[in-house]
Amino acid sequence: MHSYDEPVYLISVVATILDIHPQTLRQYEREGLVTPSRTQGRMRLYSQRDIDKMKMILRLTRQMGVNLAGVDVVLKLKDKIDSMQEEIEQLRSELSKVNRNGSVHSSKAMVTKNSYDIIIFED
Repeated sequence: MHSYDEPVYLISVVATILDIHPQTLRQYEREGLVTPSRTQGRMRLYSQRDIDKMKMILRLTRQMGVNLAGVDVVLKLKDKIDSMQEEIEQLRSELSKVNRNGSVHSSKAMVTKNSYDIIIFED
């Protein structure tokens, strides 16, 4: 079994899986929408992540009528959202660790801007 990011599929296999011409895959690469890995012999190798990304590109172009410039914008926004969601999860995890270590619960603490004092409100 291969990992999600491991480049193992040749361009002909990917074209067959997606039912598109290999030239379409080359165009996506020229447009910067997908960047397959290369062997030492310069053969393109695609990962499952690349295939899933191209499925999204095909959905956007075929079903929604988005042109390739629009697809590029959508993919960049999706990457930014994914990155922000990861950051939020990391911050939530850090907050959870701090709360488990006996610090003040976030609903009872306030940090003032000027002196950075922590004020604890009693129930």
